[in-house]
Amino acid sequence: MAGKRGLDIILHIAEYAPSKGGFDRVLKMIKITGGGEGRAFGEFTVEKEHLNQQGTLHSGLTGTIVDNISTYAMMSTGSHPGVTANLNVCYLSGAKAGEVVEIDARTVRAGRKMAYLDIILKRKSDGILIATGRQIKYIDFDKKKLDY
Repeated sequence: MAGKRGLDIILHIAEYAPSKGGFDRVLKMIKITGGGEGRAFGEFTVEKEHLNQQGTLHSGLTGTIVDNISTYAMMSTGSHPGVTANLNVCYLSGAKAGEVVEIDARTVRAGRKMAYLDIILKRKSDGILIATGRQIKYIDFDKKKLDY
């Protein structure tokens, strides 16, 4: 995997992570539509299994998307995936079953030790923001030890 960058690494990780059978399997529904140079774009259709008791997109799934897809964006720069130091999600609106959600993640800055990431999720039908997120990651690790 050494040397992959840009959209190639995003597509690889988006396929690899859900296939390992861990919690990241919940991301299998996301279709990566673009990315590279610190960006990642994707979309998914909200299904019944993604809903909370009120019938809208579950906040825990939204948080997982914020964490993972913003990390994919950062990894497109060649950065180690790191570990989350801070994760913030602002829930602004809901999404119901059948609605398509677009994802736009960007790397604000990736330094030697820390990275700062932003992401938005919006309904494709009307552009209404569903959630915004910010993540700070510690990334000062040896990339040679990665196993993907």
